[in-house]
Amino acid sequence: MSFNTDPVVSINNATIYQENKTILSDITLYIEKGELVFLVGRTGSGKSSLLKTLYADLSLQLGEIRIAGYDLSKIKRQEIPLLRRKLGIVFQDFQLFPDRTVAENLFFVMKATGWKDRAKMKNRLSEVLMRVGLGSVDSKMPHQLSGGEQQRVVIARALINEPQLLIADEPTGNLDPDVSEGIFNLFLEINKSGTAILMATHDYRIVGNHPARILKCVDGKVLDSKKEKIELSGPGF
Repeated sequence: MSFNTDPVVSINNATIYQENKTILSDITLYIEKGELVFLVGRTGSGKSSLLKTLYADLSLQLGEIRIAGYDLSKIKRQEIPLLRRKLGIVFQDFQLFPDRTVAENLFFVMKATGWKDRAKMKNRLSEVLMRVGLGSVDSKMPHQLSGGEQQRVVIARALINEPQLLIADEPTGNLDPDVSEGIFNLFLEINKSGTAILMATHDYRIVGNHPARILKCVDGKVLDSKKEKIELSGPGF
């Protein structure tokens, strides 16, 4: 395990583009190891574009971003899977294979990220499912699980490779408030164990009830509560 003190994310004068359209410009910020950061902003403000750039789904064309030891301005296509092994990514819409069991969904990710020893894979499967409070669902199909349980499987999947940073894009967006709170408490537990978390959310209740650093996408910029006061009023913040 690395003991260096470099930020897990370092962004310097970066501009985020999508299809040659400028989405966010002049971004400079750092996310430290073990930090919990909310990313807020109205729909279309650039939150997802920023996250996609961080896990190299959108290419970085201007500025510098270093994440989990990789320089995104120089990253090669064949290095992107190696970067994503150091990140955990949680989506709003689960993205589980509907025709595979929970175990098969997780084994797929393990194989795709270089796991080969079947015994170690089974042990890690048990560990991550227990970690998210789902010790006995490995043989179930996704449709047999509630929305909250499916999201816990997605979080387990994201934890397989012990990521330095967990990127979550609206992870409670499809869940009712009580289930959302349980999912967020799971993120808090993961964060307390040392994993940095960057969570995009529209859930005013969660942001209001859990004081943490806030980044806000607005008018093509990213505001940072470390540097200025951020207002959360209004729809979508």
